[in-house]
Amino acid sequence: MKELVPLNQHVILDLTEDNSEEVTSSGIIIPDTAKEKPQWAKVVAVGNIENAEISVNDMVVFKKYSGTEVEFEGKKYLLIPYADLLAKIVETESL
Repeated sequence: MKELVPLNQHVILDLTEDNSEEVTSSGIIIPDTAKEKPQWAKVVAVGNIENAEISVNDMVVFKKYSGTEVEFEGKKYLLIPYADLLAKIVETESL
């Protein structure tokens, strides 16, 4: 079994997208090339980072043009430096 493991202070994010077609209310199909890629993803693995504020399965927001996209065993991942993470998405109780 092979596993993708981040080195140094890198994080691996899951970029595997939902491949379902997006259709407007008038029936126009929006191709993947016209869609803007989201700037958030789920953390799959965390490298050797001291006092990391994230962990596996956290949702994070990252810089738009950061990291390196790779495809591994049929899934798309983003290898990104920890410093390029901007925020962690957390669930809160509504007031």
